[in-house]
Amino acid sequence: MSDDVVSVIPTDPQWQPEPAAAERAVAVVAELLREDDGAEVEVTRHERTAVVDCGENLERIGCPHCGGSVAPSWWGNLLEEHAEEGFATLAVTAPCCGAETMLDVLEYDWPCGFARFEIEVWNPECLWFAEPELAAIGAALGHPVRQIRAHL
Repeated sequence: MSDDVVSVIPTDPQWQPEPAAAERAVAVVAELLREDDGAEVEVTRHERTAVVDCGENLERIGCPHCGGSVAPSWWGNLLEEHAEEGFATLAVTAPCCGAETMLDVLEYDWPCGFARFEIEVWNPECLWFAEPELAAIGAALGHPVRQIRAHL
């Protein structure tokens, strides 16, 4: 059986909210999902920056420096290497052109992200949160947020 997960993460990969702010943001998410009986909400705090990827939705990773494609095998090896401990840094050398870059500026089609705090909504009926909904979650959290949709 497959799952769909909509993750809401801070726009700054290193940022983590205070516990009260996290609770407020989860309450906003729960209110937005009030008629979605099947969705489950989970909150995760990561010790180090973790990848929040889109799973099987990932179609391409592009390099912002040369415009080339990043090989899926490079991405897969990177995720496997950092699966347990997360990322101490997001700095990498682009495998396509050798440019020094950051993982969070690569061009992901579908969106991927990196975070130390994540609100996951498992199997929601909604495909995405609308911009006003994201703004409300971000206001409750005290930091702007973005979303990632994964198919696992």
